[in-house]
Amino acid sequence: QLVESGGGSVQPGGSLRLSCVVSGANCMGWFRQAPGEERVGVAAIYTSSKTTYYAESAKGRFTISQMNAVKALQLQINDLRPDDSAVYYCAAAGALGWPPNCSLMPNDYSWWGQGTQVTVS
Repeated sequence: QLVESGGGSVQPGGSLRLSCVVSGANCMGWFRQAPGEERVGVAAIYTSSKTTYYAESAKGRFTISQMNAVKALQLQINDLRPDDSAVYYCAAAGALGWPPNCSLMPNDYSWWGQGTQVTVS
């Protein structure tokens, strides 16, 4: 079971670090869903090599990382903007293709956390 934490309300320009218990899957990802919008991928990591993948909109302000010692997946978000407001989900999946890589498509992920709300205002 995946459990996210670290969401909250912050002012524009602030930072948050979201955390999720690592499941042991090949791919772990962060997704977000704003009200009335589809769930979209933000970042993913191939857990064995720690190769990271980012949506174009996430490059520069978002950092995904895996902390094996505490079995935690993290998403650092800096310079938060109002349009970053959404429910953020942690998800797990197997790797795709050869060489193995991780998708940012929600449909490719099988295991999901309950989500954590991030509000920027």
